[in-house]
Amino acid sequence: MTDERTAPDDRTKWRAFAICVSVAALTILDLSKVNVGLPSIEEALDAGPTALQLIVAGYALAFGLILVPAGRYGDLHSRRRMFMIGLSVFGAASLACAVAPSVGVLIGGRILQGIAAGLLMPQVIGLIQQLFVGKERGRAFGLFGAIIGLSTAFGPTLGGLLIAIGGPEDGWRLLFWMNVPLAIILLPIAARLLPKQQPHEAGAGSLDPVGIVFLGLAVLSLMLPFVLTTGSPGDDPARWWLLVAFAVFAGLFAWWEGRYQRAGKTPVVDFSLFKLGSYRNGVLISTTYFAAMPATFLTLTLFVQQGLGLEPVFAGMITIPFALASAVSSWLSGRVVDRLGRPLVVGGLVLVVVGFSLNSVLAFITPPEITPYAMGAAMLLAGIGGGAVISPNQTLMLADIPVASGGVAGSIGQLGQRIGTAVGLAAATATFYATVYSENGGDASGASLDVYHDAYRNSTLVTIGFVVVALVFALLDARSRKVAAVAPDSTK
Repeated sequence: MTDERTAPDDRTKWRAFAICVSVAALTILDLSKVNVGLPSIEEALDAGPTALQLIVAGYALAFGLILVPAGRYGDLHSRRRMFMIGLSVFGAASLACAVAPSVGVLIGGRILQGIAAGLLMPQVIGLIQQLFVGKERGRAFGLFGAIIGLSTAFGPTLGGLLIAIGGPEDGWRLLFWMNVPLAIILLPIAARLLPKQQPHEAGAGSLDPVGIVFLGLAVLSLMLPFVLTTGSPGDDPARWWLLVAFAVFAGLFAWWEGRYQRAGKTPVVDFSLFKLGSYRNGVLISTTYFAAMPATFLTLTLFVQQGLGLEPVFAGMITIPFALASAVSSWLSGRVVDRLGRPLVVGGLVLVVVGFSLNSVLAFITPPEITPYAMGAAMLLAGIGGGAVISPNQTLMLADIPVASGGVAGSIGQLGQRIGTAVGLAAATATFYATVYSENGGDASGASLDVYHDAYRNSTLVTIGFVVVALVFALLDARSRKVAAVAPDSTK
């Protein structure tokens, strides 16, 4: 079945797109808005460093675990059905977080939220693939990227505002309460507008439960050591042995998938997708880029709240310039990505490196009363570049993917982002707190501004390093595309 024959009319598909992107924004907001609530949660629920790390990274861990099987199920059966289930679970999990009486219940609710987000996001990507074709798909992903960029960067501001409204003790609960009525409102609208039919792979069969188990164990053993990394002296070094388990489970997964495919069945991950250079390189770029972005927002928030003493609502406002710039840049990039291609992403990554580097320098050299404004200006520059990365890369990554495989292909890309998020958060926050502990005599309390300057500088070097790796992948992809474009001419 072709794209054109399954696509609804323009008005209906843009309404369906609005529902998809609204729900995607909710899931991404919960990656960033909770950051500013961590000091309040720490005080209200007596949460330690590991618990706080689990509240943030546990969401990303659960998100990553469920992505690929959820995408595969949606491709095989019904993206609409999975979307409805995911949104219902997300609303219920948000309610559990909002009323959590203890940090343990809050962590459990956050993990359930992550599972729901993992159910939702592959369906969103798959539905966009299904609803739009050609240049219109680029524009849709451009708008999608703009809204996701706004959600990521406005999250801390929104979180700080909600804490200011609710008060320092219980304001953090509003971070989760806000999701509940939104989920209730969106459910019946989604049921009415999302397409009830979709194209399927020829001969598509079972869900490959053994492959799903091996993949889940591999992802869990890869992400968990990073999720448990806080940078405090109490971190257990034995957690890194889990990476040995990851190597074992990843090998078992690859072996099983090959065996399953040779038997004439459809594996949970079609490794032939990675033969497509556009897809493979796009996944590598998004994975390393997302290792930098959430970690950047978190360490910035930690620095301005703990180092400069800013209130949460003002701490979140520093990212507003990034949000606005990335939204405009993403929308414009979506309109020209078909013409400019991968060099657009390369230019965006260069601007992000320059903006983040400038941000770190200004944080160090400006007077404390000027620092937030100077950092905001640097984040504006980074935001212009960021908008030229996410949505164009998404468009280029999925350009050669069949619509019937859109959900699982998108979910693998999202899995890379969640793995990158967990690794980046662990590396940056561990560097931040390790510097604080090291320079403050093993105690994080009462550290001076100079100590926080050093901690922020060191953590920023980590996040810039991830962006540079993404830039290398983008340059390699641009070069391979150029070679491929020239090769047919050379044979004439």
